[in-house]
Amino acid sequence: MFERFEQFLVSNGSIASKQIPYYVKWVKDCYTICDCLPEKILSSDQKKQYLDGLENTRDDWQVKQAEQALRLYTFFISRHGQRSVATTDEGKLWEQILEKMIKVMRLKHLSLNTEKTYTTWGRQFQHFVNGKSPNDLTTADIRTFLSYLAVERRISASTQNQALNAVIFLFRHGLEKEVANLDAVRARKKRRLPVVFSVEEVNRVFDLLSGTMCLMAMLTYGCGLRLAECLSLRIQDVDIQRGIVTVRSGKGDKDRTTILPDRLKDDLTAHMSEVREVYNKDRSQNVPGVYLPNTLDKKYPNADKEWNWFWLFPSPSLAVDPQSLIIRRHFLHHSIFQKAFKLAVQRSGITKRATVHTLRHSFATHLLENGYDIRTIQQLLGHNDIKTTMIYTHVTSKNFLGVRSPLDQL
Repeated sequence: MFERFEQFLVSNGSIASKQIPYYVKWVKDCYTICDCLPEKILSSDQKKQYLDGLENTRDDWQVKQAEQALRLYTFFISRHGQRSVATTDEGKLWEQILEKMIKVMRLKHLSLNTEKTYTTWGRQFQHFVNGKSPNDLTTADIRTFLSYLAVERRISASTQNQALNAVIFLFRHGLEKEVANLDAVRARKKRRLPVVFSVEEVNRVFDLLSGTMCLMAMLTYGCGLRLAECLSLRIQDVDIQRGIVTVRSGKGDKDRTTILPDRLKDDLTAHMSEVREVYNKDRSQNVPGVYLPNTLDKKYPNADKEWNWFWLFPSPSLAVDPQSLIIRRHFLHHSIFQKAFKLAVQRSGITKRATVHTLRHSFATHLLENGYDIRTIQQLLGHNDIKTTMIYTHVTSKNFLGVRSPLDQL
């Protein structure tokens, strides 16, 4: 396992080659002292005990390097350690093609979620063709795979489209083959009405949230944000004086502006003061700067350490950047917000199948009920097609068509 970890660091290229043996040594020593198998992820207490022992005999920079090595190894075990090593020529070729696919996705600046999703579907497709050499794949294999997903696994139409996009991307950019005459059995996409809260239900959920979770929920509802858009906000994206929130690289890699509720201005000001303490702590401890999109860190070398680029909702702990392997502070993990919101909905007694995205649906519906025109709502939500926004006319509580039930005429 340690040899695979060393190969992983070499192939990634983020750690200087002369330092890699030391990274491996720290990890080996720690696992030897803790008497644990290399496949096991160490607890925080085990790591702390080892690092505390190093402080008595090693310099500060060595202790910091050991801590970084243990973080990287934990990341490696969780993401790569459970995956079997390819031994056949076909298996090795598949790994090369998937790596090539990942490189193209990063060149195109696709999101990390897209990278994970496409890679997962690529491995499922590899498993489906049962060891068939990638060079022998044809459009017929895609057709059979999609038919299998629709008929045997019976996955939804949207998931089938996701799998199709991933496999086509693999063919075009991994195998450098074009896909033609694709005719497979696929599920018909069905239109579903969104789940929407009433104003009273929104208040009930907010009353059961507190602190940062409540602020995030109110911001999501008050600005009509998606979950990822709320989490990835930076300090400079919130203009309190002008009452504007700027969403950067939203769905479809588009920027847009939306409204900032007056009610949240004081809360956001107080929240930013607390975040500033986290920022100052990172700067005093020389923590690497935050992630910047589209290689802006090369164009503006010090921007990642500037206050205006810092996360509005930073994570309480540092983590490994899965692309660069830099240990830095990311924004709050989506599961923390989702779990807090789900618990609040359950405690409120609301029986609707609600998620954080329900707040965005409620934002659009309540604006429509308050008389705002559909085009304005479309711009605030960032929809390309007005038809996407029109779905909210089907869930509004007001009767915009002026239709009167014949029962009322009796």
